[in-house]
Amino acid sequence: MNPALLLAVVAGLGLLAWSADHLVLGASRVAAHLGVPPLVVGVVVIGFGTSTPEMLVSGLAAGGGAADVGVGNVIGSNLANLTLVLGVAALVASIGVRSTVVRREVPLSLAASGLFALLLQDGLTRRDGAVLAAAMVASLALMLRWTARDRRASDDTNLVPSVLEPAGPDPELAEEVLEMLADPADDAGPGAPGSPPERVRLRREVLRTLAGLVGTLAGADLLVRGALGIATATGLSGGFVGVTIVAVGTSLPELLTAAQAARRGESDLVVGNLLGSNIFNALTVGALVALLAPGRPGGDALVVTGSLVMMGAGLLSMLFMWRRYRVTRVEGAVLVAAYVAVLPALNG
Repeated sequence: MNPALLLAVVAGLGLLAWSADHLVLGASRVAAHLGVPPLVVGVVVIGFGTSTPEMLVSGLAAGGGAADVGVGNVIGSNLANLTLVLGVAALVASIGVRSTVVRREVPLSLAASGLFALLLQDGLTRRDGAVLAAAMVASLALMLRWTARDRRASDDTNLVPSVLEPAGPDPELAEEVLEMLADPADDAGPGAPGSPPERVRLRREVLRTLAGLVGTLAGADLLVRGALGIATATGLSGGFVGVTIVAVGTSLPELLTAAQAARRGESDLVVGNLLGSNIFNALTVGALVALLAPGRPGGDALVVTGSLVMMGAGLLSMLFMWRRYRVTRVEGAVLVAAYVAVLPALNG
């Protein structure tokens, strides 16, 4: 196999991770500068931004005639999030889950994945794409409503949006997320010496956002080209490469974030990010693939077995969360082992 293919995948992953981070940060700050309510910034801007790598990778693959890679990325990312990523985080430290997460975000995540899996069985059509897009709009409205309700219940103006902290008010976590979005130049005050004017700061964040978008596009293109080359050179199916190399690669930021958050005891951030990511992947990325490349991508190993494995992972993780509102280290090990065990069944 040509080493350049592996280099393309590694370079694409690195560029994706760096660029997506700046895209989310820049877009969030621009939205805040323009007066967009924090609730909308958190649920919409950050929600879509963190799923940008999956969106662009799957969109480029589908647009280039490799819809199986795009669908494999959706299935593989959702599978990895609730087995590999959640399992690794639980191995670092057991993950506490609030009851409201089990009642709200977990069923919504399962419903989103289930809808995508159901529509996939007979082949995706553009009408299915419209259905998935409409479901995403409805899910956003629901998450915004939950967040607004939590906000009123807590009387806390710094409440973290539900997609990031779905269990309700948590002032410490809210402070940390707001610190991430804060501009260091603001610490000196708008009129302090050396602090850039408002217009300069806005221009800087717009440039950051554009650079992040361009970098994410370039990284996605490198990753897709490298992954397709590896599939051709090794004889693996495009769907399997999408489920494994591409999906794990685009889930690496979630894996690192989850492990760090678990180590700091921020378990709500771990679960909220993973569930929110699965909702956006199944509905937004799924809609994009359906609109760009309608049809039945791949064979039964991807479409049927992949869908069953994805839903099984969701149900297993939900069972662990439901039992004692906690995912223990033992259960984390089970999730990681389950991820490794099912991968061979997805090649075909």
